[in-house]
Amino acid sequence: MSFNRKIVSSNFVDYVKVQLESGNGGKGSVHLHREKFITKGGPDGGDGGRGGHIIVRGCDHQWTLHHLKFKRHFRAGHGEHGSKSRSTGADGLDVYIDVPLGSVVRNTDTNEILFEITKNNEEVILCEGGKGGLGNWHFRSSTNQTPRYAQPGLPMEEKYVTIELKILADVGLVGFPNAGKSTLLSVVTAAKPKIADYEFTTLKPNLGIVEYRDYQSFVMADIPGIIEGAAEGKGLGHYFLRHIERNSILLFLIPADTDDIKKQYDILLDELRRYNPEMLDKERLIAISKSDMLDDELKAEMTILLDGELPVDFIFISSVAQSGLVQLKDSLWNMLNP
Repeated sequence: MSFNRKIVSSNFVDYVKVQLESGNGGKGSVHLHREKFITKGGPDGGDGGRGGHIIVRGCDHQWTLHHLKFKRHFRAGHGEHGSKSRSTGADGLDVYIDVPLGSVVRNTDTNEILFEITKNNEEVILCEGGKGGLGNWHFRSSTNQTPRYAQPGLPMEEKYVTIELKILADVGLVGFPNAGKSTLLSVVTAAKPKIADYEFTTLKPNLGIVEYRDYQSFVMADIPGIIEGAAEGKGLGHYFLRHIERNSILLFLIPADTDDIKKQYDILLDELRRYNPEMLDKERLIAISKSDMLDDELKAEMTILLDGELPVDFIFISSVAQSGLVQLKDSLWNMLNP
């Protein structure tokens, strides 16, 4: 419960529930034409206007769902009724909900995924407005030349949906709490995540842009620490693991003073597999952090040992001493641009 309070109190909001109501369709008009010198003008009732839609639109300027934090109800305008002279009523006002790229919209009641927004200006109608009713002009016939009835408009739709944000980043940092993920992000990017010497310092994802050679760059995401059992929700795992799903590369951060680097890597990989087996298809790289504690002789011994144990490439880095960071950037860039 305390986690929800902390997430809501910050500017980074990645989970909101909203109530949506589209507009009613306007009624068709029952009207008979009246004009000087025309004794039997016949029906001329117009159609009702369409009710307003609720439309979700992708926006690449949004990074969070913070703008939806306090507005939980969206109501579109109702369609106007038809009128004489076959005049169609005005359509109801559409309501647009701008969301960041990477947002997933679910039905709150069934938890079913309705759609995902991944492109800028991509629009999806979430709640359709009611169709306007037909005026009595449509119901004229040779046997019924003055119909005195028309269609009512179709009613609105009401939905309760949950909008989740899955961060779109090139590189996602994966590791146990206090592994040095936020420190690395603060050194290689201009981001200013909270850094402290205790576990779960990071309670919300942080994004940073890594500057590379020739004015090129890529996006790195610092995900809160994963612990054993995260796939079952332990340690707030369900809130964080979804942010890793959209990353192109997984950078595993394991401290150099860990008792068993291979075992820690296997635990992290197993949590990702249990949460979503498709995550194992992503490219992976291991960064052994806090390596400023190791001398060259110990590094050489560990390299020989780890070469035979680890199935993926690894790099020794130190965010504090800023060693190995250029090699890390080169490796990540080459993986992103093979």
